[in-house]
Amino acid sequence: MATLTPPESPASKLRAMLANEDEIVVCPGVYDGFTARLALNAEFKILYMTGAGTTMSRLGMADLGVATMNDMRDNAAMIASLDPTVPVIADADTGYGGPLMVGRTTAAYINAGIAAFHLEDQVTTKRCGHLSNKLLVSHEEFTSRIRAAAQMRAQLSRDILVIARTDALASLGYDEALSRLRLAIDAGADIAFLEGVRSIPEAQSFCQEMKTLGIPALYNCVPGGVSPVLSVKEAKEVGYKILITPTLALGEVYESVGRAYRNLMEGGDTKGNGVPVRRLFESCGLEESVEFDRAAGGRGFEGGV
Repeated sequence: MATLTPPESPASKLRAMLANEDEIVVCPGVYDGFTARLALNAEFKILYMTGAGTTMSRLGMADLGVATMNDMRDNAAMIASLDPTVPVIADADTGYGGPLMVGRTTAAYINAGIAAFHLEDQVTTKRCGHLSNKLLVSHEEFTSRIRAAAQMRAQLSRDILVIARTDALASLGYDEALSRLRLAIDAGADIAFLEGVRSIPEAQSFCQEMKTLGIPALYNCVPGGVSPVLSVKEAKEVGYKILITPTLALGEVYESVGRAYRNLMEGGDTKGNGVPVRRLFESCGLEESVEFDRAAGGRGFEGGV
């Protein structure tokens, strides 16, 4: 019988990444198996499952709080399963209910193999953090969400990093947003996420505040949103420890696939960019799958594919 060594947990790997003071953790936004494969092929060592992308790709709808916990968990689990050695950070919106439901969400994400997830202080009928007129719950309710996640993590004795996200900056100001994050950290949050930061000086102040507390700060890079667009180098210089790009792949698909469909409709162009179908399959593990089947004694592909 083979001797199996238990793998390092995704959360443990992410904690080790964050412990490296000289590096910023760069997470490409992915929303399905194909974009996740492309990010893995580009040799990223961590992925971010975007809630906006999940909502748009799975439901064909805008990010207006319509995705359920099951929608998000199922997508996160599939992405995490593609390469269990690569940690995945995932959006968990508001936790999808009161403390009991947040606890259930936490357990579901842990069982899905997720390294970290973020919980926010919007109402359940939430919207993308870079849209206007967001409605918030009280700081007490927000804190209870974070506490429920930390409580379930302790109850299961299984690790996952809890990211506290506040959307309070837009309507309640910097001081209230910072106060909410401080309370969340006291309740068990591991990482702080100030959504919609409006300027580089504001981002620097936030990162310095979190550094004083020993808490990594997360930067959400959303071109066309309310925050300045920072490069990886710039975000690191500001003081961020994690950078996520939730709309990077979405924007590329919007432009390139939209163009291909317009060319088909308007000009009858069927060739697109001419990428061979086999290369597409190879990007999703064609050769590895055939080799796995062969090594196990399968004969379905012995003549080649």
